[in-house]
Amino acid sequence: MDVRVPARLRPGDLIGVIAPASPMDDCTRVERGVRYLESCGYRTITGKHAGKRSGYLAGTDEERAEDIGAMFADRRVNAIICIRGGYGTPRLLAQLDYAVIRKNPKIFVGYSDITALHLAFWARARLVTFHGPMLGVDMAGTMDPFAEEALWRLLTSPSRQLIPPGSGGMPLTPGRGTGRLLGGNLSLLVSLFGTPYQPAFRHALLFLEEIGEEPYRVDRMLTQLRNAGLFRQAAGIALGQFTDCVPKDAGKPSQTVEEIVRECAAGSSRPFVAGLPFGHERKMVTIPVGVRAALDGRAGSLELLEPAVC
Repeated sequence: MDVRVPARLRPGDLIGVIAPASPMDDCTRVERGVRYLESCGYRTITGKHAGKRSGYLAGTDEERAEDIGAMFADRRVNAIICIRGGYGTPRLLAQLDYAVIRKNPKIFVGYSDITALHLAFWARARLVTFHGPMLGVDMAGTMDPFAEEALWRLLTSPSRQLIPPGSGGMPLTPGRGTGRLLGGNLSLLVSLFGTPYQPAFRHALLFLEEIGEEPYRVDRMLTQLRNAGLFRQAAGIALGQFTDCVPKDAGKPSQTVEEIVRECAAGSSRPFVAGLPFGHERKMVTIPVGVRAALDGRAGSLELLEPAVC
């Protein structure tokens, strides 16, 4: 199946705004995010059901899936940006029309729970998508300049710069690995194991980040990846920010995430870099899912080998 690369954003393009996971408690953040996009020179259209709520979900599964399908089918829409993550995207995967998504490749941006959509779109439609800032989270306030520049450079130009040497990466295993970038939030990736929406990770560059999981849970998920053979299959492993991944009970013995990661790297023959600037923090680089890249395990850098937009 040929890779579907979306067209770059141009001034005046129309950006669709959807809520495929959890709802925003503060609706003014959505309004501020929309104003931000419009201040950048783009037009916006909000999904029909984006303001709805069904418990911890932003509307029913049918409503959220409908908004995704409608945005991809609408020829006027050039890009889709998610309002927030939270919970709920894996519930939608069986309801989506991947033929429509493949036929209408367009920029799709989000992170955290949105990981399930990124990986499903790659597995079922070979669509390049973007693990990056969200409208109601990052764009509703003052965006970090690093994150802002990284996002728009990637979406508006055939840039191949991603994470240069000296960006804070911690090289753990040397070597150079090349492959397609696949990954995102660790717990969401693990949730797709054994489903038709799990991509093939052989020869891929595996990138992972997490938030709010205790070290033993991070250990369990990374162990699952190791037992499933992903660390052997991948061409390299790039770890981002593991935010607030600390024990809830400070009085109980625990490993740190850094210790767990170093243990994983010690058993890997692939280039392995930790501490890269992507994940759940303000300073984040946007990662294009499905694009070929090179990971340098000595310099701690990540470089695109092809543009993410055409």
